[in-house]
Amino acid sequence: MKLIDQAKKLPLSPGVYFFLNKKNEILYIGRAVFLRKRVLNYFQKNIDSRVAEMIRSASNIKFKKTGTLLEAVILEANLIKKHWPKYNVKEKDNRSFIYIVIPKTDYPKPIIVRGRELEKFPSATAKIFGPYQSLSLVKSALKIIRKIFPYSTCLPAKALAKAGRPFSDQPCFYYQIGLCPGLCIGAISKKEYQKNIKNIILLLSGQKNKLIKDLRKENPEKAGALKHIQDVALIAEAEKGWADVQNQGLKRIEAYDISHLSGKETYGSMAVFSGSEPEKSQYRLFKIKTALPSDDLRALEEMVLRRLKHKEWTLPDLILIDGGSPQINWISDVLKSRRLNIPLVGLAKSASRRSGDKLVFPPKTKKSFKELADSIKGILLKSRDEAHRFALKSSRRSRRRQF
Repeated sequence: MKLIDQAKKLPLSPGVYFFLNKKNEILYIGRAVFLRKRVLNYFQKNIDSRVAEMIRSASNIKFKKTGTLLEAVILEANLIKKHWPKYNVKEKDNRSFIYIVIPKTDYPKPIIVRGRELEKFPSATAKIFGPYQSLSLVKSALKIIRKIFPYSTCLPAKALAKAGRPFSDQPCFYYQIGLCPGLCIGAISKKEYQKNIKNIILLLSGQKNKLIKDLRKENPEKAGALKHIQDVALIAEAEKGWADVQNQGLKRIEAYDISHLSGKETYGSMAVFSGSEPEKSQYRLFKIKTALPSDDLRALEEMVLRRLKHKEWTLPDLILIDGGSPQINWISDVLKSRRLNIPLVGLAKSASRRSGDKLVFPPKTKKSFKELADSIKGILLKSRDEAHRFALKSSRRSRRRQF
């Protein structure tokens, strides 16, 4: 059976899917709110070159249904950790994966860290969960978990007293909204607090069924809450990138920024986003060779033209420029001269801080595209900020070399 026909037979339910090759080796593991809809996205035109390579190598699709998206997120992370599929790890980018760390202390709390920070947490001193692929998704997942199993981000009352620091008998804000068990006012014992943390560990380990079984005896109310998790917010977060970006044909966004090193050397940076997530292995830095240091328009032109010479790179579905009408109109003419019809948008600083950065478009841009760009403005802002961050990081590295 063809791969696309297998995808069409997947259920419309949350779960985890696997692409496998002829040797039955797992090439990629992903999670979805609706398995069929998510996997069929891989068979659209103009997909990322790395994804296209993976699809060509695959011969089979398998899946595992879950009760909720939260379970799918947890299962996906545990399976990636077990198998480390080739197409889940983008070159050396595994250091940027997201992990949840729970230190083995008296009153621990979950901490979100990047892969490159894991060396600070030896396995003997902490429980480590992941890798997860989306920071925003992990934050949303922890919010859901904390509603069922509250944990504290404040210091225990005893610790404050021991340190000679005054503490109030007024609970913290999170206690008042049900997310803190009252560690700050001594409302929970160490034993009971540790129970909550143990339950979080079981859940993140993928042992939801065992956890529910244990809770039915000790705390039926929590067992019910866990069984009927309302992860609407999590679903909205997970689907945002695909619904607003991928399904609109914007699978690859490239954001360009120009920066100057000590006012002399000029660099152009390119950040790449797939859906709502950065593709850091595809970021590129261009040292501007022909444009004068004060001529940002021609620096942008040089960067764009040099980028377009790379036929092996997938063409972007949208180009984002850090700039206003002068930059947008200039690059619009550059693209027209090459007979390229790539949607273009700029982000210009507004005179009023309250109104935020303003979207800028070339003349005669269709209203439908303006509305689409406005609906994904959060992703565009992230893309612009990533291009700027990447340029600054590279600039600092260059300064250190010169020094």
